[in-house]
Amino acid sequence: MTAISVRAVEKSFGELRVLRGVDFDVEQGTIFALLGSNGAGKTTLVRILSTLLKADAGSATVAGADVQTEPVRVREAISLTGQFAAVDEVLTGRENLVLIARLRHLKNPGTIADDLLARFSLTEAGGRRAGTYSGGMRRRLDIAMSLIGDPSIIFLDEPTTGLDPQARIEVWQTVRQLAQGGTTVLLTTQYLDEAEQLADRIAILHRGTIIQNGTLAELKALLPSGGEPVLVPQEPSLEDVFLALVGDPAPAEATTGKDAS
Repeated sequence: MTAISVRAVEKSFGELRVLRGVDFDVEQGTIFALLGSNGAGKTTLVRILSTLLKADAGSATVAGADVQTEPVRVREAISLTGQFAAVDEVLTGRENLVLIARLRHLKNPGTIADDLLARFSLTEAGGRRAGTYSGGMRRRLDIAMSLIGDPSIIFLDEPTTGLDPQARIEVWQTVRQLAQGGTTVLLTTQYLDEAEQLADRIAILHRGTIIQNGTLAELKALLPSGGEPVLVPQEPSLEDVFLALVGDPAPAEATTGKDAS
């Protein structure tokens, strides 16, 4: 089943055209990576799909609801985690989770918090202030907070920005667990290895449009092992594919920053 459907979505800010007709589908229970350099429009697109911003043209549905005409239904089905962990560093990890559960008017917030701490291997740290957590622990807590209320779809907007290699691996494990549990994940990233490691499908967003969309194997198959248009002496990597299609520096080499919005 299709969890997210995007058709011909456009968005401009003044004379700057950020999205120029974006099309893709995300199947339920899969990890879909939106790969692109800084400024490609990834965050703008996530903001449109999460009802925080209106598109100028085109249409999109999330969990079967139209993002323009049924924003409440969309918000009930999703959760959004931005580029920086939105945790209260004064509160403990457990207190952060209890707070969100109470704000959502859920029963047994303490039980919900304890279950999520266990799920994300944070039980021992649950009584510590979140300000003492490592970057990877804060990000895991942030994702745990976003899962309160059992959203069927989660948007992760560059979730490993600024994290060290070990913390990135911890977040990758968390994302895999989400998909294994049936959650649909739309992941935006500028890191080639992140998309390669996690995604069931990868869409390359460049200059406001999707220039390729497929599985990792399908994208690699775009580059032959010999002959035209590109000579590749061994099996191509995702970086080979990206550079051949885009012709710009690989996204992981770009300067960290937010997309145009």
